[in-house]
Order: sequence, then C-alpha cells, then structure tokens
Amino acid sequence: MVFSSLIFIFAYLAVTLAVYYVAPLKLRNLVLFVVSLAFYGWGEPKYIALMIVSILIAYFFGFFIEKHRESNKRRAKIYLAISLVGNLSFLLFFKYYNFFAENIGFSVIEGLTLPVGISFYTFQIMSYSIDLYRGEVPLARRIIPFGTYVTLFPQLIAGPIVRYKDVCDQMEGRKETVSKFASGVNRFVTGLAKKLILGDSAAAIAELLERNGEFETTVVGTWIIMICYTFHIYFDFSGYSDMAIGLGRMFGFEFVENFNYPYIAKSITDFWRRWHITLSTWFREYIYIPLGGNRVSKPRAFFNLAAVWFLTGFWHGADWNYILWGVYFWVFLVIEKAFLGRLLKKIPALGHIYTLIIVGFGWIIFFHSDLSAIADTAKQLIGINTDFASANIGNTLLRLLPFIAVCALACTPIPKRIFEKLQERLSPVLAIKPIAVALLFAVCIAYMVDNSFSPFLYYIF
Repeated sequence: MVFSSLIFIFAYLAVTLAVYYVAPLKLRNLVLFVVSLAFYGWGEPKYIALMIVSILIAYFFGFFIEKHRESNKRRAKIYLAISLVGNLSFLLFFKYYNFFAENIGFSVIEGLTLPVGISFYTFQIMSYSIDLYRGEVPLARRIIPFGTYVTLFPQLIAGPIVRYKDVCDQMEGRKETVSKFASGVNRFVTGLAKKLILGDSAAAIAELLERNGEFETTVVGTWIIMICYTFHIYFDFSGYSDMAIGLGRMFGFEFVENFNYPYIAKSITDFWRRWHITLSTWFREYIYIPLGGNRVSKPRAFFNLAAVWFLTGFWHGADWNYILWGVYFWVFLVIEKAFLGRLLKKIPALGHIYTLIIVGFGWIIFFHSDLSAIADTAKQLIGINTDFASANIGNTLLRLLPFIAVCALACTPIPKRIFEKLQERLSPVLAIKPIAVALLFAVCIAYMVDNSFSPFLYYIF
C-alpha cells in the first residue's frame, strides 16, 4: 500500500484516523502499533514476524545495556554488540547475501526478496540501542510505545529516519491539536502533489524518451533524460517525506525535516546537507564522528569520509553502481575540502551550475545497474560518437520547456514565498490556503484515478 493511492487515503487512513481519535489517550499508541503492522503486512505479511523479532531484540537487550551502562561498561558494550549484530544480520542477509554470493561464486538463494523498509527501520532500531548505551535516551520500559516508534506507518517504508532521541518524549506524551492536524493535511497534500503531478510526470517523460523506438540518441536528448530523472527522484522522495511529516502531524508527532531545497545548493558539500538529511545525520552521528570525524589528520579525515560514503552507497542497494555512486560523491567532497570549496564560495553561480551537473550525472550512476550503460550515457552527454540534436528531439525540447521551467521553479523556495505573500494579502477576505489545498487535492485524486499504481522510488531501498 502506498500513500499515493485511493485505497490508502479513503480506506486505510480514514479508518485509522477515526479509530485513533475515538480511542482513549492511553490506548492510542496501541492503536498505532496495530494499524502500522497492518499497513506493513498489506503487501508482505510474512515479514511482520521479522520486524517483531527485531523490535524484541532491541527492546530486551536495552534493559541489559541500561543495567550495566554505568557499573560495567564492558558488559554493556557486549550487550550493545549483540543487539546491533542481531538486527543488522537481518539486513545483511536479505539485502546483501545474494550480492556477495554472486561475486565470490557461492550459490544464490532464489526468490530471496528484500523486506520493504528494512533499511530504514533497522537504522532506527540501531539508533535507539547506540543512544541508550551512550546515555542519551531513556530506557524504553514499555514494549508498545517502543514498538510503535519502530513500526509507525508514516515513516516506516522510506523514512525520514527518525531517531529515538527525537521522538521518545512524543511517544509517551504528545498533544494532538486542530492546528497541527490542519498543518499535517496541508503538508500531506503538498507532498502528494509533488509526487503525482511533478515527479511521476518527469518519470514518464524520461521513460518515454528512453524507450521510444523513434527517439534518436543525441546529446540534447540524453540531457533531457538526465534532467527529468533528476526532477523525478527529488519530487518523488521529497514528496514522500512531506507526506510522512504531514501524516505524523495528523497523529500529533513532529518528525525532523528530510529535505531543504537541495537543488539550490552551491556545492556538493552543501547539497548533502540538504538532501536526505536524516540519513546524512545518521551516518555522521554513528559512523563518521566515532571514527574521528574531521578532528584527525587530513588523510585520516578523508579515510573516514570514504568509509561513510562507501557505506552510504552500499546502504542504497546491493549492486556495484551504488558503491560507485558513493565513491563518486566522496571524490568530489574530498576535492571540495582540499581546495575547490574556497573557489566555489567566491563564485556562487559557478558553484550552483557545477553542483547541478555533478548531481545530475550522479543520478545516472544511481539509476543504471549496468556499468557499461553509465559509460555510454557519459559519452552521449558530452557528444562522443553522438549527434548533438535532431529535428524530433528539438521539437520535443520546445514542448517540454514549460514543464521543465515549472519543475525548476518548484525546486526553490520561491513558490512558497509567493503563496505566503498572497495569503497575507488575501486572508482577511478569502481563506486562500484551504481553498488551494482542496483544489490541489482534487487534482491529485484525478491523477490517482487515471493511474492505478504509483510506487515510490525509495521503496526498493
């Protein structure tokens, strides 16, 4: 079940909200726990047991970690290791076993599928165990609130990665209000529109150009495909994060932001402070800083960065293109730290163009599991053995320019600022926000009726 579906909005979400708000306050975590398991089991009921085992491992070993954290650090560390290995082993087996088996000549397991969301909820569980060992969070004494934290359906499948320290107080005592609920609805509809109207349209254009038999491979055509995929992955993933944050607010939660207009970044370093913020934060807090961060010699800091980016790439998928993708960004981050960053700060416009090109080609690496296809695309982008343009692709570009312009504008804070100014001027005589949200929601429903299934890109990670 995906958020951008009629059955989710008009059946699952409607029933869940009704049951949740009818239930007494002390039972609301239980309601969320049960409905979240039902949400997860909608597509893969066999993996509910795996998730519950993961929850139980972290929950029970948490008591031992807490018991010995002050009195016997070594024993507490052993219990922490058991908890982490127990949970991480599920992720390693389901996500990476066949990859390693294929590359070292072992037999692969046919039919081994990746449980949806395991990369996200495993990291959330691990953050609890690590932070408990560090003394940064209280012990989760009750299983239902802790289980609700792990399974909470708004962010279960594709994030944002919510650390226990960010919501532990909300698990035990949050306050649902009308204004927060309304804010959640607005945010959900905004994310839904980003995904359906912009993200899916960009994906459809890229796919049409890739597969259309009449399309002649040209420099211009390849750039259009790269640009459309760049829009697609942003509007799809940031739209999901918006929906998750909005749904959380409907139930009284405040989740951390996951995107901050990454395509206005003026360097790769700046980009990764704005894109998938919760994942970057997780790797910084639990990998980069424990390795020494940048408080060490420059060569060691570059090594620490390499470890983080190898793991970041590999976290996204068990294939060589994801590893290459991580190494690719590590190279540019090192170059920026070494010397390029100072130049980019002096010429912001150059930094912005450079960032968009580097990020755009990074998505080409991300998209193609075939490494030879990556090399071919790189050649096409710079015109090696490829015509610059054709009459067909020229006409296509002219038709697409308005859509590209709209997407480019939507990647910036400008539409939000314009809307806020209109709202400020018209709010005394016209309730502009509810009207705009209702109209946007109606358009989204039309898109959902026309398209029977609209999966999220990050579901596969």
